[in-house]
Amino acid sequence: MPVWLRNVLAVGLALVLCAGFYWFFIRPYAYRWKPCYGLKGYGVCLPCRYDVHGIDISHYQGDIDWSLLARQRAGEFPLRFVFMKATEGGDHGDEAFARNFDAARRHGFIRGAYHYFIPRTDARRQADFFIRTAPLDSGDLPPVLDVETASGKNKKELQRAVKAWLDRVEQHYGVKPILYTSYKFKLRYLNDSLFNTYPYWIAHYYVDSVRYDGRWDFWQHTDAGIVPGIEGNVDLNVFNGTPEALDSLLLK
Repeated sequence: MPVWLRNVLAVGLALVLCAGFYWFFIRPYAYRWKPCYGLKGYGVCLPCRYDVHGIDISHYQGDIDWSLLARQRAGEFPLRFVFMKATEGGDHGDEAFARNFDAARRHGFIRGAYHYFIPRTDARRQADFFIRTAPLDSGDLPPVLDVETASGKNKKELQRAVKAWLDRVEQHYGVKPILYTSYKFKLRYLNDSLFNTYPYWIAHYYVDSVRYDGRWDFWQHTDAGIVPGIEGNVDLNVFNGTPEALDSLLLK
């Protein structure tokens, strides 16, 4: 093979590798590094036009300094609500849930609890486990079902399982649960009028605005937030409404 041809092929291969690296590793996260021309807070560019901010946590956030975190309830971008992981599947409880759940109430936050759904585990068993674990009370947010994977289930099977969990939990707490999932997952598996009646918490990272055309209530807009009182990154959220509208969602 001529030297010039080898050089051309080497350059072409290098360009393909660079393009692939950009497409798969840089492009999806480019928003994290773009300059902020709007709101700046908590280590990231914040979505504009939202007055109510919050976070969601689990044991991954470690020991939280709740007194320091509570100072963020005042200021330019006050944190009002905290969602926290309570359970996963049929028997796995988050080790930090009980202390975080109590601490959030003591420090004046609106608190919520979510369950990570495992499609291959019986849905009612998962619902009953969440009910036993999460003592939601007046002033708390509705229970949350976090659905992120189909685990080999087809669309109809997954929908039946999700609906069974939602029905059981609604029966117990007397309020429609919040449905959490990414906008792509919802469009593929749960974009049905049946599920559009539930409050929707959309996971949609590194974008300027929500691209989902339907109704939504909460937006988890980044997993790279920085909040005083928590070491490392934390998920940041906004509520799609006024503080009064958020209050109207709370358990009575």
